[in-house]
Amino acid sequence: MSASPIRVTVDGREVAFPDEPPYVDRTSNRTMVPAKFVSEKLGANVKWNESLKQIVFTHNHDTITLKVGENHAQVNGKTVTFDGPAAVRHGRTMVPLRFISEVFHADVAWKPEHNQVLITTSVHNVPRGTWIWDSRLIERDPDKIIGFASDNNVTSVYLQIDPDIAPAIYQDFIRSATEKRINVEALAGRPDWASKSKQDQIKKFIVWVQNYNASVTPEERFAGLHFDIEPYLLPEWKTGNKAMLASWMDNMRLIEQETKGSGLKITLDVPFWLNTVKVPGTEYSFSAWLLEKFDCLVIMDYRNFALGRNGIVENGNAIMREASTLNKQVIVAVETAKNVESDRTSFYAKGIEAMEKELQAAHQKLTRHSSYAGFAIHEYKSWAAMKYE
Repeated sequence: MSASPIRVTVDGREVAFPDEPPYVDRTSNRTMVPAKFVSEKLGANVKWNESLKQIVFTHNHDTITLKVGENHAQVNGKTVTFDGPAAVRHGRTMVPLRFISEVFHADVAWKPEHNQVLITTSVHNVPRGTWIWDSRLIERDPDKIIGFASDNNVTSVYLQIDPDIAPAIYQDFIRSATEKRINVEALAGRPDWASKSKQDQIKKFIVWVQNYNASVTPEERFAGLHFDIEPYLLPEWKTGNKAMLASWMDNMRLIEQETKGSGLKITLDVPFWLNTVKVPGTEYSFSAWLLEKFDCLVIMDYRNFALGRNGIVENGNAIMREASTLNKQVIVAVETAKNVESDRTSFYAKGIEAMEKELQAAHQKLTRHSSYAGFAIHEYKSWAAMKYE
């Protein structure tokens, strides 16, 4: 074991190890860390099988199975050998840091002069969502959608609901998605869903999903409700802003009331600038008001560059800070559809490699927010049509 303690830094932040510190295995000369570190800092799920003395890590579409004392593991069903077996030390399961990190697509660097391990996580480690607006696609080509989602680390699909589609079609699609560890959220909404006159439509949607979920098996259920309500696209947003905000709030209270105790995660799509809109009669931001009521906001942070003025990171910071304070989640969304009005808003013309590069740059800055819950790509059709440059 090294004389001075080993320091581990993830995305620029030093990690505390209150239970069992990292150490260097004398035989393999590899740094060992508690399994708990992998779940808390790299975002993997960890399960311990006492009878088999086996630990299983799952993250997105990757699975690692390690057995204490053995220097090989099953990685996505294939045997991979590594230096330094998993071990139990002072009642804690210790695993080889470099091996685990690299399987989960993180970069690992050793700085011997500081006795320090530097880990830079990959944007592929965080959840990804995408919208499907044409729900008939799950009828015509479900395998193509599931294949694309799996290949691109998609963990959530926001699927617009068409009540005319047979429930069996939804069942088959969601079951296939569940097998690939992909959640499906029921998507609905229009700008006029902020109007009180549309409350019946909102109720109808919620009841449809609740009735559907009650009639199918757990692996065929929608994981949540996803609302895309954008009243700022209506003329009334300018002509009667306070009245529009008041009715939007009433409809949000309705959603809160109708879904209470349902177990459904509620997610709302909002523009990145919504924090500048105040609840009528107060100085309280509308985005914070929504975050208090619901689980997650997807901020439509439609820029095709990560850093600098008016970039993805700068535009996302305010709502992410609010969400961190309120212990809620924020997903950062980017655009891939063609936009003739601006060359700054979409990755359409830049290609997939440029998008991945900008998302990685944004990811490294956004990890400072505890509310950061990954990215969403708008939307499936245009994303799937994008080219590698």
